[in-house]
Amino acid sequence: MVKHILTGYRVLDLTHVLAGPTATRMMAEMGAEVIKVEFPPLGDIARSLPVKINGRSGYYVQQNRGKKSISVDIKTESGKIVLEDLIRCSDVLIENFAPGVISRLGFSWERVSQLNPKVVMCSISAFGQDGEMSGLPGFDYIASAYSGIMGVTGESSGAPSFPMAGIGDVMTGSNAFAAIGYALLHREKSGKGQFLDVSLIDSYMHCHEVNIEVYELSQKKIIPTRSGHHHYAVCPLGLFKGRSRYICIIALENQWSALCEAMGKPELIKDEKFCANEKRVENSAEVIGIIQRWIDEVGDDDKIIRLLEERRVPCGPVLTVDEVVENKSYRERGTIRKIVDPKLGEFYLPGMPIRFSDFEHNQSLEASSLGQDNQAVLADVLGYSAEKISDLAERKVIFADSNT
Repeated sequence: MVKHILTGYRVLDLTHVLAGPTATRMMAEMGAEVIKVEFPPLGDIARSLPVKINGRSGYYVQQNRGKKSISVDIKTESGKIVLEDLIRCSDVLIENFAPGVISRLGFSWERVSQLNPKVVMCSISAFGQDGEMSGLPGFDYIASAYSGIMGVTGESSGAPSFPMAGIGDVMTGSNAFAAIGYALLHREKSGKGQFLDVSLIDSYMHCHEVNIEVYELSQKKIIPTRSGHHHYAVCPLGLFKGRSRYICIIALENQWSALCEAMGKPELIKDEKFCANEKRVENSAEVIGIIQRWIDEVGDDDKIIRLLEERRVPCGPVLTVDEVVENKSYRERGTIRKIVDPKLGEFYLPGMPIRFSDFEHNQSLEASSLGQDNQAVLADVLGYSAEKISDLAERKVIFADSNT
């Protein structure tokens, strides 16, 4: 096992797809022994998601490297006993079934804490474990819609839109990851585990950095909505059309003068129409027009970015996925990393987002096939005999599929 900050901690992972696996993947990268418990015969639904090569899913590999896989039918009495034995010797149990499912399987927080008073249990869901919405089905984009985030995303005259990225799931998984870490820290002081309720809706609501307070403090007169390429409350903050790509430019109060100088228009710095953000918002169409005309006149995207960066004006080109993957700086830093998979071969994936001064970044890890670690976990962790493990396999309590 990789020696890292979480080496020595054991995590039972009953999660699937993205939010939960994000939390446990980060824990695995930090040295925790993560035992992924999957239902036979298909396991995590992510194993069926694209791109698949030789029966193996790249999606699954990205989210589950470094985890052991056991496939146990915990709907059977024998399977429940296996999970109970694992809970007794684990530090963390994390699941993202719909609220109520884990309890109906016989593993409510009350039962889990009886089995192991020191365990930290984390339940991830779309709308939380209580409240009138808790029973609703939901994924990332559904929570985005309910949270109002989707409602403020897109062109003002068009339909709402969503990014082609699992932002809500990854954010929620990261919140769960942080909560588990602090619960373990608290356990060091108290000796007790606790239950954590982490949801997509709460995570998305936390992203309203200005919308809700603007609505409330304007006596509900301002209702933030979609504003297209440019922010409704800060100017300039938005996307401008370059010669070959869009460029994102942001100039807050302390950067407005630098932007004016970069454009060769110092007279705008003290212009009454533009001297403060409130004024620039009132005259946003004119501000945006001035910047866009300058970009058109320069006619060179790289030069525009260079002129702005020389003046420390925050800006950046809107890159495509292929440009991101091929970016030399990202590869050198490990923001994008090359991995080697026994079936998928060599390819690049996003890197670990956290760096520690005392530990190696971006560990060399592999994702297990379904049930690949049945023998190792049941024998080495639980001390089951070969005969007992064979009996569980014969009765289809445990399952393995090396083609996944």
